[in-house]
Amino acid sequence: MRKLPICLIILITIVFASCSSSNKTIIPTSKILPTTEDNYTILWLGNGESYIYINGKYERNESNDYSFEVVQRRYGNTWKSVKNMHRIHPDYDGKAGEREQTMFFGINFTEKGNKIVSTINSSLGNGTGSTDNEFRNQTIQFSIDDISSFAPYNTMRITQHYKYEQGTLLETVELFKLKDGIETPFAKIEESAMIFRPKVLENAPTKFR
Repeated sequence: MRKLPICLIILITIVFASCSSSNKTIIPTSKILPTTEDNYTILWLGNGESYIYINGKYERNESNDYSFEVVQRRYGNTWKSVKNMHRIHPDYDGKAGEREQTMFFGINFTEKGNKIVSTINSSLGNGTGSTDNEFRNQTIQFSIDDISSFAPYNTMRITQHYKYEQGTLLETVELFKLKDGIETPFAKIEESAMIFRPKVLENAPTKFR
């Protein structure tokens, strides 16, 4: 893999030190334990492949890859999701925070004219989005909270493609600097995940051998 310039490594260190989600995990508290009775619960299990933007194009950055699980609870037009990330690559340098991180995303959908729009409140920041009436193709974008003005990005955009019939989710996470309406790319992650739902098993799925 191509080595990064020293100046870029310094920049990455500054930005990730100022924006580690592991140090700011905001999950709303409740005295009532969640169930699957009042919502549609999905578990997404997948991996994220990392890329960094250098010299006008994205280049693979394998050491920042991660695996993840998302517990997504859909309360009608309100979704609440908790995402756990695990960076297991031996060369991960810790600049993007701890290897184990947890994030919360809350999304509220409303109809505006002939469009379905959303508001996002997350442990990373707040923003808006749009989707179709079956939640198949969704885009959300929000500003990153408490990030240094020297950081090479201040905004995150997530583009999702729910392929329910195939049991998969494809997602692109983009990090970029937004200033005066101009986007300057910094990095992206290509995520793919499989869908899991509650199921009654006919017998023990595994046995000691």
